[in-house]
Amino acid sequence: MRCLFFIGPIVASAIANAAPAPVGLLRSPWDGVAIAQTNAPYTCPAPPPFGRTLKINPYYTDQHASVIDPQKLAAFQQASEAPTHLGQFVSAAADAYLTKGGREAALCVYSMLDAAAKADAWTGKMPDFSGVYIQNWELSGTAISYLKVRRSGAGTSEQDARIQRWFHRLAGRVTDFFEAEIRRMGPDKENNHLYWAGLAVASAGIAENDREDFHWGMVAYQMGVELIQPDGSLVAEMNRGQMALHYHLYALGPLVILAELGEANGLDLYSEESGAIHRLVQFCVGILEDPTTIEKRTGVTQVAPNPMGGSDIGWAVPYLRRFPDPKLSALIAKAAWTRFWQWGGAPPN
Repeated sequence: MRCLFFIGPIVASAIANAAPAPVGLLRSPWDGVAIAQTNAPYTCPAPPPFGRTLKINPYYTDQHASVIDPQKLAAFQQASEAPTHLGQFVSAAADAYLTKGGREAALCVYSMLDAAAKADAWTGKMPDFSGVYIQNWELSGTAISYLKVRRSGAGTSEQDARIQRWFHRLAGRVTDFFEAEIRRMGPDKENNHLYWAGLAVASAGIAENDREDFHWGMVAYQMGVELIQPDGSLVAEMNRGQMALHYHLYALGPLVILAELGEANGLDLYSEESGAIHRLVQFCVGILEDPTTIEKRTGVTQVAPNPMGGSDIGWAVPYLRRFPDPKLSALIAKAAWTRFWQWGGAPPN
């Protein structure tokens, strides 16, 4: 049982104000998409080597977690390569199924996720927070990829059951960590990692049809939008030195995808906290158009994306569909791509 519901006044307030999880089968934004299946070929890569735990050290060197040590970053990337590749492989296959209808692509998603489930991949208790972050991203990326193909008919009921049990175990690791962070008032109680945790657990909840997991993700969203300041900024991300611009974008992404998961289930998360997420969107649009606005506040030149990619601007794809904005349209037109494996590849559209 997830325990987020008893951790103190902030969470109690979030629970009281968050919309309840819907009844019936939990839905994803891709459930209503009609896919004409084809015989389009798809070359499925070999699964990465699976493990239970990861020993990963952080790569930032300063108190603001803003200055990257290149050698430590290379070590981080090497240590996290296998779970990252799993997320990249299955998201690419899931998107290939959506765009080309190829049954082979859907079979690839199932075969990889089933292999990971049989191996109980990366569900062990991680020795440090960096390993939990990888569990977090792995779950959001793979669960959303699964949601894209679960109506394809490519998997068996046994595969579905194994994959969903694996998601549930990963979700347990993620929720245990973040609930402990909230209890001890740790830094991850109110930063982008909590929002990614919400996306991961909510996605798993939809995949499992587990309302408790789904609601955990909705509460994480509620907690996130409560932290958006009147000017649209986020205090935790503003304190990231030269990476403040990047981390505002990185925090916004999971919140928008979470809102889309809520919309698919009849929840208007975009209106929560008087539409606070729109303030964050406009803040991010402003700092992308003119980074000097955030540089004046942080006192340091920002590391701006060049070119912009999925992790920076992919969230704008579903957002623009609901809330047209010429400035945001102009920004996304400059993006080199909008996919991002940590939210399962292509965003909802």
